[in-house]
Amino acid sequence: MRIVFMGTPGFAIPSLEQLIADRHQVCAVFTRPDRVAGRGQRAVMPPVKRMALELGLLVYQPASLKDGAVITEFAALKPDAIVVAAYGLILPQAVLDIPRYGSINVHPSRLPRYRGPSPVAAAILAGDEFTGVSVMQMSAGLDAGPVLSQAPVAIADYDTTGTLTEKLARVGAFMLGEVLAELPRGGLTPSPQEESQATYSRTICKEDGEIDWQLPAREIWRRVRAYQPWPGSFTFFGGKRLNIIEAAPVPETVSAEAGQVVVLSGGTFGVGTGDGVLAVRKVQLEGKRATTGAEFLRGQRNLAGARLPQK
Repeated sequence: MRIVFMGTPGFAIPSLEQLIADRHQVCAVFTRPDRVAGRGQRAVMPPVKRMALELGLLVYQPASLKDGAVITEFAALKPDAIVVAAYGLILPQAVLDIPRYGSINVHPSRLPRYRGPSPVAAAILAGDEFTGVSVMQMSAGLDAGPVLSQAPVAIADYDTTGTLTEKLARVGAFMLGEVLAELPRGGLTPSPQEESQATYSRTICKEDGEIDWQLPAREIWRRVRAYQPWPGSFTFFGGKRLNIIEAAPVPETVSAEAGQVVVLSGGTFGVGTGDGVLAVRKVQLEGKRATTGAEFLRGQRNLAGARLPQK
């Protein structure tokens, strides 16, 4: 099939690779514009753009899909289908109507649960044991179209948004290959989503990463995992930002007030919370390299007994 692919972050790359492996004709790749980042304020390509250029594919980076000229140019590509994987822009109906086989979206959740921009983090934050991938027909609503294929994926206790996204991306790419093989044959039965069961994930911002030690240890643990790799979870020690990269609730009873640092068995340290103690396994102090909790404790004489945050 002749396909226009639309995606931006790393999650989308396995789906693009699947299209190439299945010998579909990817006539163009649409991705978000380059962003300015870093101290040098240099333009950074989206991961999908880098991959598309390596593959020698035609790349478009419109700021909006509502512009009439963009829609005209899109229609001129004459795709049989549009495949979307974490693109980041809503497709107007005028674009959705262009391909004869419609527009297909690979979404990392079991729809209608966790529609919206942050479904992977939302599943971890909720403490779900399973999430999944849905391949759906796109409609004008936000992730509201009928589902063509769906599969569950288990969430391990060690999973972060980063590791879980990688799992879901691989599963989604495989499912996409199966769906596109059946699409021209008419062998798929779309299943409408149950609107009464719909939930929505929200956009995560940098400020979400600051730890509130009054929260229960298990909730902070889920946030540490959900906000890794971005925006990261952090507190302050000695006036510097202290990134908490890996942590876990302490199973045994340890007495500590919220924010109080305590030494744990095994040489690492924990921090008291509103309910329980959170063992810190890996940290990074502002301007320093990442270390284990035990290494950091040995190098910081004033850490034990300190009360976080220390701004």
